[in-house]
Amino acid sequence: MDIVTVSHFRRAISRDDLALAPGEVFMGGGTWLMSEPQPATTGFVDLTTLGWPDLEITDTGLRIGATCTIATLRAWAEGRHELTLPETWIAASIIPEAADALLASFKIWHTATVGGNICRAFPAGAMTSLAVGLDAIAEVWGVDGSMRTMPVSDLVTGNAVTCLAPGEVLRAINIPESALTSRAHLKKIALAELGRSGSVVTGREDRDGSSVFVITAAVERPVVLRFTSLPDATTLRTAIAAATGYYSDPLGSADWRRAVSMVLGERIREELTA
Repeated sequence: MDIVTVSHFRRAISRDDLALAPGEVFMGGGTWLMSEPQPATTGFVDLTTLGWPDLEITDTGLRIGATCTIATLRAWAEGRHELTLPETWIAASIIPEAADALLASFKIWHTATVGGNICRAFPAGAMTSLAVGLDAIAEVWGVDGSMRTMPVSDLVTGNAVTCLAPGEVLRAINIPESALTSRAHLKKIALAELGRSGSVVTGREDRDGSSVFVITAAVERPVVLRFTSLPDATTLRTAIAAATGYYSDPLGSADWRRAVSMVLGERIREELTA
């Protein structure tokens, strides 16, 4: 789509280039920016030229640069990347499933960025499902040169709403090794076979026996349910039913989203039990 209000485009080379002028917005892959009119936008600031590493293995886990494309992350999870996937990081198996949960052609994976999908904060954002399901921590750069961190589950505060202040930039997403070494599953459902996700549920059992279930797409912001052990069917069903934020739109009613979330959660629980 032609964005007719845009009069200039500039590439960010250093952090100093991230100071936005009136009407400017940050651009990662730009797949959403180019999908509909942006009447208030007069300029794009390209983040992909900052040279941030896509993927890094650190002492604490995996660091994903915000400008890493979904295709690159998926290639790494499938062993098709120069950075070796540690054998014990078995939870990386849900990364391809998260990519498949996106309402997008596989061609989009080569342009759309992990950080962009999270910052767009749509309920059905599959990278949000992945990050929250694995307890990812967001690194946020401030306009004053500061840096703060927060769980990705707290970054997304509503439908297309985040807690980012004007001019703040998501720099990276850090997934802890404790989550990467867990047994994890991701399941989705949509009213149409290739439609936008009506519910995405992730579940994992950590090595200490605790478990985490996360609901996204069915709710306006991620819902995180933590248990000291793997819950029984009744406990999990009750927790999912009691979650808040289920919403209705043309792609599914709130009651339907709640009901299918309970079904997906139970399927994951059964697989983790097995």
